[in-house]
Amino acid sequence: MKAPRTAREAHLLNCHVCNKLCFAGTTPQGSMAVCPRCGATMHLRKQDSIARTWAFLITSIILYIPANVYPVMTVTILGKGEPDTIASGVVALINAGMWPLALIVFMASIFVPLLKMLGLTVLLLSVKFKWRWRPVQRTVMYRIIEMIGRWSMVDIFMISILVAVVAFGNLAKIHAGLGARAFALVVVFTIFASMSFDPRLIWDSLGDDRKKG
Repeated sequence: MKAPRTAREAHLLNCHVCNKLCFAGTTPQGSMAVCPRCGATMHLRKQDSIARTWAFLITSIILYIPANVYPVMTVTILGKGEPDTIASGVVALINAGMWPLALIVFMASIFVPLLKMLGLTVLLLSVKFKWRWRPVQRTVMYRIIEMIGRWSMVDIFMISILVAVVAFGNLAKIHAGLGARAFALVVVFTIFASMSFDPRLIWDSLGDDRKKG
């Protein structure tokens, strides 16, 4: 039995704005088509998806180092205070008996961004070398990466609240450090990386193999 055609082979495009399924005629890959309902520009595949994803991902990897090395916050009480990195903050929470909060900070600030960068690297390499291994699972992995990215801002959100709320003159002050700025940029660039990646590229190698067959 003949295998069904893919959407690309049938010249069908899904509008990323209004989700209308459109017929693009003989629009070649990389060229533009316009959605007849909302007028948004559509592409068979995201333009320069791999190059842009690599650029954002490498930038986030570079920023991940100062985000974990430099202090994210300095709490000054009665004129005394010490800067804390993400790791030292987790340790301090554990020593204070706040295990649940320490786990949340560790997951959101260390584990999730690292997992996201590793996952995107695997997806990019799989497209580069045209892996045929588990395309469904790789697509699901991309959806998970895209979904959990927003939770990486938990500790930055906490710092912002503390800086705004804790204002007791000279009694207590909280300052966001260089590490917090670097970590915020890590989150932003990983979000851009996941948005730039086109998961449909995972399936293109399977379609190419079918054409050869």
